[in-house]
Amino acid sequence: MGDKISTDRYTPRQRTVYRARLVDELEVFDRHLQQADFVSQGTIGLELELNLVDDAMDPAPLNHKVLANLSDEYQSEIGSYNVELNLPPQSIDGDGLRTLEAHLRQRLGEVHAAAGEAGTRVAMIGTLPTMTTEFLEDPSWITDEHRYRGLNHSIMESRGELLHIDVARMESYRHDFEDISTESTCTSMQLHLQVSPNRFADAWNASQAIAGVQAAIGANSPLFMGRRLWHESRIPVFQQAIDTRTQELINQGVRPRVWFGERWITSVFDLFEENVRYFSPLLPEGRIEAGKPVMSGENPGLHYLNLQNGTVWRWNRPIYDPNGELSHIRVENRLLPAGPTVKDIIADAAFYYGLVKFLGEQTRPVWSRLSFATAEANFIAGARDGLTARLDWPTLGTIDVVELVGSHLLDDARLGLEALGVAPDCIEEYLGIIQGRVDNRQNGATWQLAALTEAGAGSRPDTRQRREALARVLRQYLANQETGAPVHTWSTSVE
Repeated sequence: MGDKISTDRYTPRQRTVYRARLVDELEVFDRHLQQADFVSQGTIGLELELNLVDDAMDPAPLNHKVLANLSDEYQSEIGSYNVELNLPPQSIDGDGLRTLEAHLRQRLGEVHAAAGEAGTRVAMIGTLPTMTTEFLEDPSWITDEHRYRGLNHSIMESRGELLHIDVARMESYRHDFEDISTESTCTSMQLHLQVSPNRFADAWNASQAIAGVQAAIGANSPLFMGRRLWHESRIPVFQQAIDTRTQELINQGVRPRVWFGERWITSVFDLFEENVRYFSPLLPEGRIEAGKPVMSGENPGLHYLNLQNGTVWRWNRPIYDPNGELSHIRVENRLLPAGPTVKDIIADAAFYYGLVKFLGEQTRPVWSRLSFATAEANFIAGARDGLTARLDWPTLGTIDVVELVGSHLLDDARLGLEALGVAPDCIEEYLGIIQGRVDNRQNGATWQLAALTEAGAGSRPDTRQRREALARVLRQYLANQETGAPVHTWSTSVE
């Protein structure tokens, strides 16, 4: 979805031609996988989506002004109150994680400076607690670019009726929207892991197996539309926000475009083939109209296949990148929220990379002893219940996620990072943050919920008391964020 798009609507002829090109490129990709050399350096990378807020802590639709003060390394997102930053790929060994932290601090500093010039502030959080239905029903919510309006039109036309958002836990939120505006509320961090094609399946399967653990430990989106909902409400909101299926299609078993998947894989080709087999094109943009070459050096560009892949939102997405002397494949881990702090983000990254390394190289891997349906159920439980979740794990049965992590998976992640050559002090610092969340039973989600109670939330959403409390919570969150101290150390008092 990062590509420029020439229009926001497409004809039946364009869709028909696109489909034929898509099938052709799938065959090209298959041959390329079998015959070509690929990069296999195991580099890591990171993308981060951010919110903009005004002095009242309400969303500020000013990304065009902020981006005008930044280089092309920063991008828009679908919400006019969102911006995205990207970090270049790098090695993880030695002090690589600390270098990743330094790069992230630098880029964030530049966004903060640009936001200040535009008269707004940056909030690094999974979902803005102060978001309102009224804001999302105003046409100004969307960034005025063809790719976003085209995506919105295609999803709504495919669906043919209003989008229904329905999420409940401690409280509930239900509302019908005329567009995909709620998608913009889901701001994430995305971890990249470059792997050779013959190791991709192991890395992807391991990523899927630990998705529930990641969602639980890293949860930071418990307040959606001012309601206490899932600890990681981004998960159900995102899935519902861009669902092209009506209830009848759901009943028929049609796959959702925001998809956990349905099976362990043996090759990266499995995922691209499913994208073509199961999902109709949303943005049938021609290669020439998009300004994309047939080849990138000696590598096939695969414009059609990559654009299709960008409109199937797997929580662990496969990426084919043709740019460079050799093309490369990577896993894009997309399920974690933004924030709470830079230290927390790098800790989540260390935990992920270490676990994938360890689990991906076991002689009897976890996915050979864990059904895919159980892995998906763990993912839902982790997103819903956060640090209070109970998950199923091979040889351990049903276990509290804090015990699973504290007594088992942190040791595995440590061994994985050691195998990657990460410096011992980096391992201790960043995994120590995960240990702190487990010991203190506090991550971004539990802090927000406790802080809302401290701020005097009242018993009912959509009241003046609740709105004022939410603004106080977000203002305190940003103040805590500025200190740089990891979230497990934060006091829940609100000034």
